[in-house]
Amino acid sequence: MVAAVPWRLPAWLLGAVLGAALQLQQPVLWPGVVYGAVLVAACVVGGCARAASRRRRWGAHAATALAVGAGVLVMFALCGLRAVDYAAQGLAPALEGQDIRVTGVVAAMPQTNEAGTRIRVDVEAARLNGAPVTLPPRIDVAWYGGPFRDAAGTLDLQRPPPALKAGDRWALTVRLKAPHGLRNPHGFDYELWMWEQGVQATGYVRAGPKDEPPEFVAATWRHPVERARQSVRDAILERLAGDQDGSDPARTRVAGVVAALVTGDQRAIDRADWDVFRATGVAHLMSISGLHITLFAWLAALVVGALWRRSTRLCLAVPAPSAALAAGVVLAAAYALFSGWGVPAQRTVIMLAAIAVLQLSGRRWPWPQVWLWACAAVVVADPWALAQAGFWLSFVAVGILFATNSIAGSAYPSSARHHFYALIREQWVVTLALTPLTLLLFGQVSVVGFAANLVAIPWVTLVVTPLALGGVLWAPLWSLAALSLQPLAALLQWLALWPWAVVFLPAAPLWAGMLAVAGGALLATRLPWRLRLLAFPLLWPALWWQPVRPAAGQFELLAADIGQGNAVLVRTATHTLLYDAGPRFSRESDAGHRVLVPLLRALGERVDTLMLSHRDADHTGGAAAVLAQQPHAELVGSIEAENTLQALRPVQPCLAGQRWEWDGVAFEVLHPQSDDAAVRSVRPNALSCVLRITSAGPQGVSALLVGDIEAPQEQALLARGAALQADLLLVPHHGSKTSSSPAFLDAVQPRTALVQAGYRNRFGHPAPQVLQRYRLRDIEVVESSRCGAATWASAKPAAIGCERDAGRRYWQHQMVPRADSAGAMP
Repeated sequence: MVAAVPWRLPAWLLGAVLGAALQLQQPVLWPGVVYGAVLVAACVVGGCARAASRRRRWGAHAATALAVGAGVLVMFALCGLRAVDYAAQGLAPALEGQDIRVTGVVAAMPQTNEAGTRIRVDVEAARLNGAPVTLPPRIDVAWYGGPFRDAAGTLDLQRPPPALKAGDRWALTVRLKAPHGLRNPHGFDYELWMWEQGVQATGYVRAGPKDEPPEFVAATWRHPVERARQSVRDAILERLAGDQDGSDPARTRVAGVVAALVTGDQRAIDRADWDVFRATGVAHLMSISGLHITLFAWLAALVVGALWRRSTRLCLAVPAPSAALAAGVVLAAAYALFSGWGVPAQRTVIMLAAIAVLQLSGRRWPWPQVWLWACAAVVVADPWALAQAGFWLSFVAVGILFATNSIAGSAYPSSARHHFYALIREQWVVTLALTPLTLLLFGQVSVVGFAANLVAIPWVTLVVTPLALGGVLWAPLWSLAALSLQPLAALLQWLALWPWAVVFLPAAPLWAGMLAVAGGALLATRLPWRLRLLAFPLLWPALWWQPVRPAAGQFELLAADIGQGNAVLVRTATHTLLYDAGPRFSRESDAGHRVLVPLLRALGERVDTLMLSHRDADHTGGAAAVLAQQPHAELVGSIEAENTLQALRPVQPCLAGQRWEWDGVAFEVLHPQSDDAAVRSVRPNALSCVLRITSAGPQGVSALLVGDIEAPQEQALLARGAALQADLLLVPHHGSKTSSSPAFLDAVQPRTALVQAGYRNRFGHPAPQVLQRYRLRDIEVVESSRCGAATWASAKPAAIGCERDAGRRYWQHQMVPRADSAGAMP
């Protein structure tokens, strides 16, 4: 019985972590009363654990098992109750797309780009047509300036946003929708990120001439930290970049890095710089990270301890080490709060506080219990952190350092040489341990990351960050921080250009990834090398994994979820074609960079041909990013006027009559004809490449990809007697009412029709009358906004897979069914 006592708390902690992990697997939430019943059951199991601990023979083991079970039930129930309460505050579907007058306070420093300003608002009151309505407590809206096309497709001239400040109260007319992200294999879970941010509605400000104008109500004292962050960020950017004439772009770009180091505003960093930081493995250093907060806590504790020892009275009241430890955690929390209190910062502060509580209580636990205590503290505060890559990277790294005695104990090397060797060893241990995990989570690893971090960690943490923070007190230090960043930026740029600086591997299944993580941990331990060599068989499945491809004569389609646009990946046994490359979202963001390039890397695809149906931006917006990542891809399409792409790669026109065969699969271009392409006045939609793909065999299965052709082009194809019959049809022009004519659908006779259109897009695609035509012909319509990425194979033409149905979780947006047979949205 005595042996069971010290392990009872770790058992509860382990149960709490497992309970949260279990609850996060739920596809839908249960009613709150069910979670309440689970909580009652947890109390019963906990009582049994206490009773079992009094048994002499088997009580210790039974008590431990029951304590784990009780912890699982308690955390499962509490996490579920929190989720039910939060979900109940979501945006009512009936309020989506309505003009709602909102009075609220700007809750975070605004984010400004070339299109306008994005603000986060704490809602105080809301009215629809004069009647009060209930909105989520926090919304995120964009205020565009200049010409803007609204959800109804009407071109409006928006009033440009003024200089918005955190803490200001505004009255705004907004149109909202539920947070709805893109769902692709191995893609970013935007809806989980918004859930953790506490934002349950997004939208835009209606500021046109016919709208009730935005009205500044008053400045408030709410959100003073955010207001201070905004002042500091703007001051940094003004000092370092505001007076630049463009002759020194390097200094202008490092201004964003300095702002990110001080205020945590990661959006201030240029996208190209993020690419370099990721390629060299130092992205964790270029914003407020756990390393920065931990270093800040250590330095704060060092200074407070030195000052505390100068007072005999203070030392008699509270020992200097205890005061220094508590002050270090408090000041680190203040630093994290000023930097935006992001999820990684919260995680680090909670972990530091948990370890400080142990030390202040005089307890000396074995390192696994300390690690478990810190892990459970983070999970209790934020259960959804378990679904974030940063959580696993942080705690795997800390656990490995604990296990290898790299951060255990209180003795530190005394000489500079020992400090240097300790840094090299710790970085090497972390690299060995985290490389397989990084491959599992991101599908890539930086080969130059070890060398880059050896330079960047001490330079950024000991030179750049202190100078950047010191600039808050004396602004000229910001210039020194920017100056100190420039040689590091040049070094990282040089390393990123090395051949094989970054290795990308296809995404392995979970079982292979877990084996690889275990292998990396085994390599990092201090066991004899004979035992450590056993890690290589564990690493093998993940390092050499290759996704299954279609059999010879068959092909597969993956219609990526890229919002309003087209992007369809076609795979045969040994070849790959990408039909269109999706839209451009903003100056720094497009479907190629955000969706297609990560998807191609995760699938291990080498694109042979990129076919761009026509030159509209929602079809070519991501082409440059794809071409940069696929240097051997041939570029084909109707993009004669797209000079930017012509500069990147020679363009071959797609013309009716072109045919080729890959692995027994036939590809045929049906449109446009050479006469059409010669007429420059023809609308781009009319020149869309129409591609028919047919599997091998006398009863070959076909797919028809048609771009944005409209009724006249459909009639022309019918008049020419083109072979249009297909089992799968990419719906013309995203379901526009100008396409999908009855005669065309009768000729194609598809089983399945794919619509690639954005959720609540401003064009109203797919049009209700178009959907009705498909339903009258018993054609299954699959919309990307409801399905996410859609997969279809010629070997099973009657089946289609939806990414939103695979691994569904309760925080993901559930669209309401269409209200009537015509397909009208409610």
